Amino acid sequence: MLEKVLPYAMLKAKPKFESRIRKLKRDWAIVYDMLSGKYNSSFGWDKYRQMVVAEDAVWNSYIRKIEPLGKMLK
Repeated sequence: MLEKVLPYAMLKAKPKFESRIRKLKRDWAIVYDMLSGKYNSSFGWDKYRQMVVAEDAVWNSYIRKIEPLGKMLK
């Protein structure tokens, strides 16, 4: 689409958009798992701050269970 509008601009937006969409899908899957997945018993949603909330012990336990993603979530 950008190539049609700006053919000589040499923009490389499509790979960036695709990468961003993949990252958003991954992040959404993590949040969905926290709120309605198998580890959801102690997680909640703060509607004012728009974020997942949990006590530190619960959070640390969850990170240990998903170790490959744990470093990214800290």
